[in-house]
Amino acid sequence: MPTIEPSALSPTLALAIELIRRPSVTPDDLGCQDLMIARLEALGFRIERLPFGDVANFWATRGHHGPLLAFAGHTDVVPSGPHTLWDFPPFEPCIDDAGMLRGRGAADMKGSLAAMVTAVERFVTAHPDHHGRIGFLITSDEEGPAVDGTRAVVEHLREAHERLDYCIVGEPSSSDRIGDVIKNGRRGSLGGVLHIKGVQGHVAYPQLARNPIHQAMPALDALTREHWDAGNAFFPATSFQISNIRSGTGATNVIPGDVEVVFNFRFSTEVTHEQLRQRTEALLDAHGLDYHLDWTLNGEPFLTAEGELVEAAVAGVEAALGHRPELSTAGGTSDGRFIATLGSQVVELGPCNATIHQVNERVRAADLDDLSRVYEAILAGLFVNGTALRRP
Repeated sequence: MPTIEPSALSPTLALAIELIRRPSVTPDDLGCQDLMIARLEALGFRIERLPFGDVANFWATRGHHGPLLAFAGHTDVVPSGPHTLWDFPPFEPCIDDAGMLRGRGAADMKGSLAAMVTAVERFVTAHPDHHGRIGFLITSDEEGPAVDGTRAVVEHLREAHERLDYCIVGEPSSSDRIGDVIKNGRRGSLGGVLHIKGVQGHVAYPQLARNPIHQAMPALDALTREHWDAGNAFFPATSFQISNIRSGTGATNVIPGDVEVVFNFRFSTEVTHEQLRQRTEALLDAHGLDYHLDWTLNGEPFLTAEGELVEAAVAGVEAALGHRPELSTAGGTSDGRFIATLGSQVVELGPCNATIHQVNERVRAADLDDLSRVYEAILAGLFVNGTALRRP
């Protein structure tokens, strides 16, 4: 039978369950951050609540000297959809007979938040006068517009000249088993909404109209066939994907007057977003289109190719779990793209991502205890016997 008996739970799982119980659908926090703050204040962390708009954020620090390692994460989750589709209610977490912790946010990313807190609790208890500083950067706006969350907190830290040397983002990075993949970078994301104007008319009199769909097709084909770059040792080649095409009146006998095309680039460090914009517009111009194009830069690519944090993260997984992780830049964007602009070394390390954003989201319960041990090993690697000891 599924269980959530407190006596059967580790501190990490008990906290994860308390967090999952709160239906904090983005941008709501619903007390998740209060739970974390209470635990961190008990360890001597200085808390700075940073609400922006409707978003709850906080920045917490402990320590007085040396480099700063921040744990970053989000308390918001995506909507669950109809509860009737779930085997167990999404906000009534439990551990099933297979040892899986079930509930919205179990993998993305309340399990990671719990593992961060308990890892720091054990580390500070064992090393109350530790070298270095420990921070938490927590938001409730990662799954939403991502404007008033980490992005806004990072700008606040920049203006305050706050130092942030290392950052572990608790996004679910693992594939088949906990700790098999560490994300040490992400591709950039550039979105576009293309509006192509034509002349509406009757399908029986095409000579009196100008069909924007027909005009768009050769240009879109050219964009999909374009070789943007070849990637490099850390990033795959830049990709161009069309996600939506909208046009037409719904009638079968009307040539539409316009067409809207939504597309996205995921780009490597081999090309800049300015170059992608210029090359796209040059291709559209070459096809003689009457168009308007709105661009949105969702994030620049970032990469932590080497350094103390990557070394400590790889060693921490090996020490706690006994296997060596793969370094990867695959996948979508994360809040690491904002944090990297501070000049920080950034990695993403969290549980398996197989069920994130799905009905019946779940994660192996034992994995969260393992993840907590990995985080603790990274702290020890940096601040007890690691290379960070040599930094001022």
